[in-house]
Amino acid sequence: MGNFSQNYLLDHKVTIFQPDDGYRASSDAVWLAAALAKVRKGDNILDVGCGTGAITLCVAHRFKSQEIKITGIEIQPLLAEAAQMSIAANNFDFVNIINDNIFKSSLTPCSFAHVITNPPYAEDDMPSPNQSKATAHNFANTSLKKWIEFCIKMIKPKGYFYIINRTEALEDIITAISGKLGGIEIFPLYSKPEQNAKRIIIRAQKDSKAPLLIHPAIPVHNDDGSYSDYAEKILRNGETI
Repeated sequence: MGNFSQNYLLDHKVTIFQPDDGYRASSDAVWLAAALAKVRKGDNILDVGCGTGAITLCVAHRFKSQEIKITGIEIQPLLAEAAQMSIAANNFDFVNIINDNIFKSSLTPCSFAHVITNPPYAEDDMPSPNQSKATAHNFANTSLKKWIEFCIKMIKPKGYFYIINRTEALEDIITAISGKLGGIEIFPLYSKPEQNAKRIIIRAQKDSKAPLLIHPAIPVHNDDGSYSDYAEKILRNGETI
């Protein structure tokens, strides 16, 4: 058992345990969780590479009254342990955390109405000397393309896919989902006004023929570094993008 600290999400509405030394979730997880839409009663949701469970926890809090089921899969035992502790602390008994390699798991294809993922961002960056952070941030023996292909394989017909990544990964993401998903929506996130977007969230639907849509850029911070009013609604109140 590792050493964990107790933290909070959504203005202390959700408890999360994270390793004292290793990967820790960022606000990207909360932003991505806010992108889930059209969740119906009884839907199955999959969080691919769930880490400490930040996305799963935010989604569980938002939709706990709709009798959903959430599965999180994470390769690192320490992070999966932290996620399981958080699930118990929040009494989210409808959430299941699996400690496994996504490509070797026994998950059933085409069985999830929503598949959400905050994958490693780097393929060529110098990895962190901390092994947990390196595994979370850098691809090893796979690629963003293969990761996305796995996610798409898990989605039910007419189900939804959600991903957050660096803006420079946009072309690779669009290439990976082209011809497989439609109704693609792009949400650019920029740190401060007048800056270029640093993150993008993409939401898409399997079997959809709807055209691509780029939403207005979302400001995360004001000029003085404080959170924008929009960000406050997402990060503290758990509202939907």
